[in-house]
Amino acid sequence: MNALILKPGKEKSFINRHPWIFSGAVKTLPKAEEGEIIQVRDYQNTLLGYGFFDPQSQIICRVFEFTSVEIKIDREFWCQKINRAYILRKSIIKAGTNTYRLLHAEGDFISGIICDIYDDLAVLQLLITGSQKLFADIVYALNQLGFKYIFLKNKISPNQSGKINLANGFLTNSIYEGKKIVFENDLKFLIDFEKGQKTGFFIDQRDNRALLGYYSKDKKVLNAFSYTGGFSVYAAAGGASEVHSVDISKEAIIACDENMKLNFENFSHTSIVDDCFEYLKNTTQNYDVIVLDPPAFAKNSRAVSNAARGYKELNLKAFQKINPQGILFTFSCSQHIDRDLFRKIIFSAASDAKRNVRILHQLTQPADHPISIYHPEGEYLKGLVLQVE
Repeated sequence: MNALILKPGKEKSFINRHPWIFSGAVKTLPKAEEGEIIQVRDYQNTLLGYGFFDPQSQIICRVFEFTSVEIKIDREFWCQKINRAYILRKSIIKAGTNTYRLLHAEGDFISGIICDIYDDLAVLQLLITGSQKLFADIVYALNQLGFKYIFLKNKISPNQSGKINLANGFLTNSIYEGKKIVFENDLKFLIDFEKGQKTGFFIDQRDNRALLGYYSKDKKVLNAFSYTGGFSVYAAAGGASEVHSVDISKEAIIACDENMKLNFENFSHTSIVDDCFEYLKNTTQNYDVIVLDPPAFAKNSRAVSNAARGYKELNLKAFQKINPQGILFTFSCSQHIDRDLFRKIIFSAASDAKRNVRILHQLTQPADHPISIYHPEGEYLKGLVLQVE
């Protein structure tokens, strides 16, 4: 097997087990194709691990196995790795929920692969050329776990490496036609896995939606950037007196209305197609509870400054529209906005609003989106629950 040789001293980074090797750390490149599995060795030829090779990227190798012993990387290897991820999910997903993340890339020591489960449907995203080369083994492993339908839904992002050229669609003979109804904490959601954002649903907010329900009883709730209404449904289920859902996408608002109707025959729900910045700027409404769950403002490190201004403006408007003793759920899913920076941004907005603000909860992604302790970049979702006097 071809090997990548590290420069003297660079093998020390392997003590920290970070899965990304940058091009500047490399002494000798392997004679390998993009996406090929290679060995990583130090300058003394000691084996350190195995990873996916990508000569076109600054991250020239993504390590998926740290080992000093040569091992066979075959279908059985990947089946065992995916099965361990499945066992973890079965231990943490509660009854009444049949939608969860099965594979979370570096969080499951399997770089470049995302897989979300919607009952018997697995929606797969292959983010690098190396994972694309494994798709047959991944499909086999998912079939062995009993998933009848497997749908490939690749995404294009600034962080995507290599050329993903598999066509989106079903990778199984069984084809599920139409949208999929799933359960999350006994609430129903209609999932458009083919055309919806991500794999069709923001699974990573499951625990945070449940917490919102706790704070919603008898409250007037605004769900900004509502998408398909996950937070709106939980607010209603928690006993909110009224829920307003705002999103710039007409299709998302239609889906939000559908999900509300799936769960409640009659509820005081108002859906609004509008830019959330403009809505918060112009509305005469005040709210007891506001949810801000915007898309990622910082797609890369160069965008951090502009993103910070956007988050501050958004949260300042929310502080100005929330009633005394109100509750603000505010989030960032920008990987490049870390937890400390996000908190400083919210502090600045609160200071400008001249409101007394207390942190009640510090939020993150749920346990089915695990974070490798060696890969802090995997902690992309951060949130605060604030009480505003």
